[in-house]
Amino acid sequence: MARSLPLLSTMATSAPAVECARNSIRVLVADDAPTLRNCSVAVLRMSGFDVQPCSDGAAALALVARDRFDIVIVEERLQATDGLAILRAALATRSDTRVVITSKTPTAQAAEQAMQAGAWYYLPKPFTATQLQLLAGMAARAPGMTPPAAARGGLTPAAARPHLLATRRPHVTPIGRAPAFRAALALARRVAATDIPVLLTGETGSGKEILAQFIHQQSRRAHGSLVPINCSALPEGLCESELFGHRKGAFTNAVRDKPGLLEMAHDGTLFLDEVLDMPRATQAKLLRVMEDGQVRRVGSEAIDATVNVRFLAATNIDPERAVRDGRLREDLYYRLNVMRLHVPPLRERVEDIPLLANLFLTTYWRRDRPKTPVPRLSEAALSALKGHRWRGNLRELQNVIEWATVSVGPGEVIEPRDLCLSSCDDARAGAARSADDAPVQTLEEARDRFLTDFESRYVRWVVDRADGNVANAARAAGVARGTLYRMMTRHGLHRAWVAAAFETPGDDPDSLDQSLPAIV
Repeated sequence: MARSLPLLSTMATSAPAVECARNSIRVLVADDAPTLRNCSVAVLRMSGFDVQPCSDGAAALALVARDRFDIVIVEERLQATDGLAILRAALATRSDTRVVITSKTPTAQAAEQAMQAGAWYYLPKPFTATQLQLLAGMAARAPGMTPPAAARGGLTPAAARPHLLATRRPHVTPIGRAPAFRAALALARRVAATDIPVLLTGETGSGKEILAQFIHQQSRRAHGSLVPINCSALPEGLCESELFGHRKGAFTNAVRDKPGLLEMAHDGTLFLDEVLDMPRATQAKLLRVMEDGQVRRVGSEAIDATVNVRFLAATNIDPERAVRDGRLREDLYYRLNVMRLHVPPLRERVEDIPLLANLFLTTYWRRDRPKTPVPRLSEAALSALKGHRWRGNLRELQNVIEWATVSVGPGEVIEPRDLCLSSCDDARAGAARSADDAPVQTLEEARDRFLTDFESRYVRWVVDRADGNVANAARAAGVARGTLYRMMTRHGLHRAWVAAAFETPGDDPDSLDQSLPAIV
């Protein structure tokens, strides 16, 4: 490993081969929105699947009752019927069908209901072509269409739980010269050689999950699975079932026994992301497993499995304050906080920004336009990146560079104007630089211009904080989703995002999960 380069080197592991050809995998896309349906069908057909489109619920019910589909992608609310009725009909015809429920009005209760009914994935709208390709690729590699990995001790392989787990992950070798980063990396290497629990702290987007992946890959458990669970993404009633599994009949729609993530992480590592959002009752049950390794599924009166798991946890909130506020049990805190590892924010790694930005630029460009010259960042653009506050950390840097690849052509030079750097500091700095040359404006003109600029920056910020989920962004902003869509369109965001989502879907969906380097 060349310590002199502040890059993150990645070695992508090859995806498991799909035993049957893509064109033999039948996919039903049932959606009454013609644009999204047609785009989804086009993306899946380009990926090699045999796709059957359908525009209404009655026709979809007839299709799943008559024909056998490997994958069914259905809108939650269709004309004449709903997605859950189609889900049940599809599973009645073929129990191993992977059913994806999409929703334009997603809720935690609806997600829980769909998963308990047997859905393979619950996908909020809008979604990108890359998301759809990744999802279809994971479904094509799921047990039933690919040879399942050998399960240790009869435990279900991790690949069978795609709605919470990633597919095969690239090996990462993080390198950086920033002192705060090098200190965190040195501690990660030392702690990787042990089995002690680690609590990772740091701001949102700073790379906690990637550092957890690095710890797992450097440990003696690297042969096992790294099983992540985002505790904030699961409703309270579903979190316990996902962690511990459940017995048939434990609750409505529990039609078969299901192992939990703890059993899937046997001989490997369980990563509890946003652990402070785990319900307190589930925290108490998890503490018992950490002490004796014995797992009791929901609805079971006996010990169902004994597991050997290493625990990593992450939070972007001060855990001591969470203990004082009652969000985190004190006894669980002391079990997880055997070793504390703080991941530094990007503003403390300024010297690493240019090479990280160039790595992102090369990766995104080669993913979308592999046979054309890669653009380059000008010195002014690099200075602008180094001077930005990066409240969203590495995730924000990724978004800025991906936006820039849409703004320029092959081999061109990226200037500061091509970077979507949205912060009040940037706005004030730009205003100060151009104050002497700016024409005099009336109060009304200046106010309108300021409000327009503020609205544009706010929309970008709130949608980015919601990871591109417009429904969640609208709820956070306190406006209707249609209002937020109109604001996005007014500032040119909607058209750009749709183009990025559907015009360049990528080459091989099997390799899309390997296309972006993991950066810490």
